[in-house]
Amino acid sequence: MAINNRQKSILEFVDTKQKASAQEVISHLVSSGFEKASKATVLRDIALLLEKDLIKKVGSKRNVIYKTKTENPLLKYFDVKEYYKTVADLRTVKENYQPEILPHLESLFSDREIKHLTSLNNEYQKRKAKLSETALRKEFERITIEFTWKSSRIEGNTYSLVDTEVLIKQNKPAPGHSKEETQMILNHKEAVEYIFSKPKVFEKISAQKIRTIHSLAVKDLGIETGLRKSIVGITGTKYKPIDNQHQISDAISQTCRVINRTKEPISKALIGVLMISYIQPFMDGNKRTARITSNALLNAYNWAPISYRSVDEAEYKKAMLLFYEQNSANYFKELFVQQFEFSVNNYFGA
Repeated sequence: MAINNRQKSILEFVDTKQKASAQEVISHLVSSGFEKASKATVLRDIALLLEKDLIKKVGSKRNVIYKTKTENPLLKYFDVKEYYKTVADLRTVKENYQPEILPHLESLFSDREIKHLTSLNNEYQKRKAKLSETALRKEFERITIEFTWKSSRIEGNTYSLVDTEVLIKQNKPAPGHSKEETQMILNHKEAVEYIFSKPKVFEKISAQKIRTIHSLAVKDLGIETGLRKSIVGITGTKYKPIDNQHQISDAISQTCRVINRTKEPISKALIGVLMISYIQPFMDGNKRTARITSNALLNAYNWAPISYRSVDEAEYKKAMLLFYEQNSANYFKELFVQQFEFSVNNYFGA
């Protein structure tokens, strides 16, 4: 979602004023020192911002104005590269859990985005329906391996994709890796196979179902199961998750209610991966539990599961930290959609 400095200035101007005409945008850019702010250039910039769903067009002909694309505060745009130039301790952030974000979670996708993603998923469903049972089983095995590898890599696991495949298929640990790394891989496999084998179970999500996934994800790793009873810190941020077990329980229950009343499966999945990671309900294993739960929600409604195979681990972490610190889901949503598109285009007969 890279945009240049002039386009950033337009976006910030429209966001501040709430609405602006093209002429007002031009005047702003000229006064801000952008010498090449001709009408043609500005209209090209505006067209690009419209294409990227960062602003919206209202009115027609001479009455056209431009407004921030959404009133949803969770979709506020941040220039990620600029944001992380400021070290963690100097960033102004929301340091604690913000319950007021809950009402905005159901509208993270626009109608146009839902239409596009549903169209993609329809292709996935058509291809999947044509596969034999053997071919279908092999594809689920492939996405299990690749998801397990990447999800573990995001957590710092150093297993290669090939070694992950050998471990999962042959139960043969790779030399030079700790027992903990090997167990993390095996736990992912067991948890993913569990959610794939019981799709209907996850049509409705609950705190207990999330705890079950967590128990599978952290088995034999010396990690306490059940909702945590003490504080937990997150590397690289001043954000501090809830430290009261009652509040944690309440936050998870509220999140489950939001997910269950949300109509679109892709929205359910995005809410799940964001909020479980954000609340950090367990002592460890939160983000892997979030990703597995998110895939459980997709699979329950016959939507393509996400392997995250092509995601950059550092960008994934930056996107998640941005949600923690500023409650902006914009960048994470971008990565999430890219990975959904990747899954549709690379698995199940693609």
